[in-house]
Amino acid sequence: MRVLGVDPGLTRCGLGVVDGGPGRTVRCVEVGVARTLADEDLARRLLQLSEVVTDWLDRHRPEVVAIERVFAQHNVRTAMGTAQAGGVVALLAAQRGLPVCFHTPSEVKAAVTGSGTADKAQVTTMVTRLLGLTEAPKPADAADALALGICHLWRAPLMARLAQAEARAAELQRRHKARLAEAANRGAAR
Repeated sequence: MRVLGVDPGLTRCGLGVVDGGPGRTVRCVEVGVARTLADEDLARRLLQLSEVVTDWLDRHRPEVVAIERVFAQHNVRTAMGTAQAGGVVALLAAQRGLPVCFHTPSEVKAAVTGSGTADKAQVTTMVTRLLGLTEAPKPADAADALALGICHLWRAPLMARLAQAEARAAELQRRHKARLAEAANRGAAR
């Protein structure tokens, strides 16, 4: 499976394409950062971001896009920009019929380092090691994008099995309720 991981942001938007193989093998295809100038008009910045992401989607043809969920930030303006950038990426993926999955920062950290409270340096170190890179991706937004790709590759099978189990449980519950209602109706007819 090929995943485009995105660490959304207006000034720096991390992009990382990761291929997953048998077991938990992962390989970095490309990593980079889309940049826009802070003094530019917001609409222009979003357009510039969309052009870069469109190029990545066209060149790499991922099967899924994994985006960091805006969880909580102290700076409302930064949170808004992050959410807007993530929305642009989700829209571009949806236009291509690609599934979009959102992962929280703690999910990503836990998947890559084993701890949901790991710091950026720990995430970067583990991403570098897991992907067998000769040097750490810079800036941290790039490493975070790769971490999102790895997280999705490793969590997707579990998430799919969980969804199947939930669907099966709902179907069993529906059948059980139907049998109870049928039994109650037979009892009332007697």
